Amino acid sequence: MSQTNRRIVLASRPAGSPKPANFRLEEAPVPEVPNDHVLLETIYLSLDPYMRGRMSDAKSYADPIAIGDVMVGATVSRIKQSRNRDWKEGDIVVAYSGWQTHAISDGSDLRAIDPDAAPISTGLGVLGMTGFSAYAGLRNIGRPKPGETVVVAAASGAVGSVVGQLARIDGARAIGIAGSAEKCAFVKNELGFDAAIDHRASDFAQQLAEACPEGIDVYFENVGGAVWEAVLPLLNNFARVPLCGMISHYNDDALGPPSVDRLPASMKVIQQKSITVRGFMNVEFIDQQPTYLAEAAGWVADGRLKYREDVVDGLEHAPTAFIGLLEGRNFGKLVVRV
Repeated sequence: MSQTNRRIVLASRPAGSPKPANFRLEEAPVPEVPNDHVLLETIYLSLDPYMRGRMSDAKSYADPIAIGDVMVGATVSRIKQSRNRDWKEGDIVVAYSGWQTHAISDGSDLRAIDPDAAPISTGLGVLGMTGFSAYAGLRNIGRPKPGETVVVAAASGAVGSVVGQLARIDGARAIGIAGSAEKCAFVKNELGFDAAIDHRASDFAQQLAEACPEGIDVYFENVGGAVWEAVLPLLNNFARVPLCGMISHYNDDALGPPSVDRLPASMKVIQQKSITVRGFMNVEFIDQQPTYLAEAAGWVADGRLKYREDVVDGLEHAPTAFIGLLEGRNFGKLVVRV
């Protein structure tokens, strides 16, 4: 067993877009395993947009990462040593070890996964947090009915790709918005959405309107910005908007105040059309996770729920990959093969 723990820590807080200098790769001894604990060896590390918020010291739903602390993140790990009667050496688990090769856990935050059921990396995506986020927001807030139109931003990504496929399973139309012709082709042809539109097209708003001739009943928000502006006039009376993320604004603290205040115009439409906009965190619905994982495993097995992963090799490449994630350079669920 390696006696060295390689880890990436927060070296400084970013101003705007993160830079490589905001991260630092360190080496430290692998810690001793206390009684009732296990030693985890990371196999895969999940990279997700929420990590940008944790790099800031602004007040949020979770404490910021302290300077010098390991970057947070979910992992698929192998138990290398166990002093906990509930876990044995060799078990494959989803953990929250962060950006490092080894970690200690008391076992309470671990979720066992079956390596024979699906590739273990899916425990961080379609059969993990991002897939469950899609389910939690769509089923509890979006509540699509058969025949309704569901639009999802970042449709080729880890959350958006599941949202559209679940909408189709529920009998709704699924319209995806993505950031390139290649991603749109994947969303429509591989994932089975009814239509996919490139938000970088000069006539994006017109294409979206043509794809939604009866308006939009559910808009699953992952992006914000210009995509929200194109969606807003198409929302139907009593539309539902699960607010999962706003990735286009995560680096705004370097940009200063916006040149145009769009909030009043948005609020006016929301009020006039009796629209429900509901922010959520998937932990609110965590009691539903076992149901989702059981259903989703069946859907993956029978081909109704497809997924794509963007795998980066090497822990040292995590910072560059994460910076690219915030710029939309990844294609599918981004994981690091540690």
